[in-house]
Amino acid sequence: MATSAIRRQMKNIVHNYSDAEIKVREATSNDPWGPPSSLMSNIADLTFNVVAFSEIMGMIWKRLNDHGKNWRHVYKALTLLDYLIKTGSEKVSQQCKENIFTVQTLKDFQYIDRDGKDQGINVREKAKQLVALLKDEERLRQDRAHALKTKERMSQVATGMGSNQQTTFGRGSSHPNLSSYSYGEDFRKSRGGSPVSLNECEYSYWPRCCMIICCGF
Repeated sequence: MATSAIRRQMKNIVHNYSDAEIKVREATSNDPWGPPSSLMSNIADLTFNVVAFSEIMGMIWKRLNDHGKNWRHVYKALTLLDYLIKTGSEKVSQQCKENIFTVQTLKDFQYIDRDGKDQGINVREKAKQLVALLKDEERLRQDRAHALKTKERMSQVATGMGSNQQTTFGRGSSHPNLSSYSYGEDFRKSRGGSPVSLNECEYSYWPRCCMIICCGF
């Protein structure tokens, strides 16, 4: 296990972070790769729970306030936020609109690494894209509808591939137990009444592309 992962787990224990907070911390870590779609999908599902929603958004705003060498925290938090706006509870976009100034300020994010490379440009561009999306209601509606269809389709494919597999999660692990949360009627409606599989194919978003890892498409 990488040193960064061990350090992150220690912080999770010391600060007694909830399952939802741990998932967000993992998705927005300083590791040099993007958050897998399966993890972001799980977090999106959790946004339909009132308690988890508050925990998720609180951790995301905390990550967005990071700076300097932790630019990946910020970039990946924006990436996660974009995913949640399109596939999570509609409360995500509502809260983002209410706090759009926080995202707008990131359009001026600056960080030059030790090799002289401008890493801040990744954050600036992502922030611009997100602000533009939040200000365009029609595009947001269309993007959300498309993303939800894609998510549901991938869930159905994964269900067929892993119907005989079992996955065990626990507190303090990188993939918490989703059964510890209950979901409302809006969650069931958004999924068309069908279940969401945990055995989803994984994509890596880094920084504007997705690479299919396990589907073989």
